[in-house]
Amino acid sequence: MPELPDVTVYIESLTRVAAGQTLERVRIGNPFLLRTFDPPIDEVEGKTVRAFHRSGKRILWELEGGLWLVVHLMIAGRFRWRERGAPLQKKLAVAAFDFPVGTLLLTEAGTQKRAALHVFADRESALALDRGGAEVLGIALEDFARALRRENHTLKRTLTDPRIFSGIGNAYSDEILHHARLSPILLTSKMTDEEIERLHQSTQDVLRTWIERLRTEVGDGFPEKVTAFHPKMAVHGKFGKPCPDCGAPVQRIQYASNETNYCARCQTGGRVLADRSLSRLLKGDWPRTIEELEG
Repeated sequence: MPELPDVTVYIESLTRVAAGQTLERVRIGNPFLLRTFDPPIDEVEGKTVRAFHRSGKRILWELEGGLWLVVHLMIAGRFRWRERGAPLQKKLAVAAFDFPVGTLLLTEAGTQKRAALHVFADRESALALDRGGAEVLGIALEDFARALRRENHTLKRTLTDPRIFSGIGNAYSDEILHHARLSPILLTSKMTDEEIERLHQSTQDVLRTWIERLRTEVGDGFPEKVTAFHPKMAVHGKFGKPCPDCGAPVQRIQYASNETNYCARCQTGGRVLADRSLSRLLKGDWPRTIEELEG
């Protein structure tokens, strides 16, 4: 799922190619994409796009006449900038937004179509979809600590909860926790002031670093390879590969369709955390430490 760095670069690219342009036509390829009916989607046609904004992981289009489009890409939704009038690709493109200078395709791979498009008549309605999490870039340490300690959950859950922090998902939470040398299952109620300060700094550093990396990759073009699995990531998606800092194999905790990646040596004092499925299967044979795993 595109997270804060990806969405930020999407918005910068959309601003470059489409801000100030007239949205001539909207073509819907999958009726399940559109989640609202009033105002109707055809009311946005002929309107100028004034600006693009971010709200959590959502991309907001501010149009003339007070209209707003809100797009949530979910897991597999992606934008593609193509020549004007580009066709809707069968089974892949779920919508097309035609401008005088080109066409923005909204694609979604896979059979589960979860991306969402809303049309609103005012800014307040568009912003009402936001879950209320704190914006983490530039947040003061005191405000960060207050949000972190508001509920007692694991760090992984807290960082990815949109009610607590805005725009962080599975991928960048792994990278932040590795950078901060903190366990994903550490409870927020047990964190020291020094650990919170370290996490606060790592959150700033990791997200800003990745925004700059993605900007550099895109350059003057448009994002074409938006993915949660970047080769330069330290631990996310790197199960079994060596940690770039200590060389120990990256571990994982699997749950549902997600997994948490971490380095046991750097983050959990050498302890291999229980994986719900494998540890139940192996029981007493489940390795508890890096040394047992390597042995």
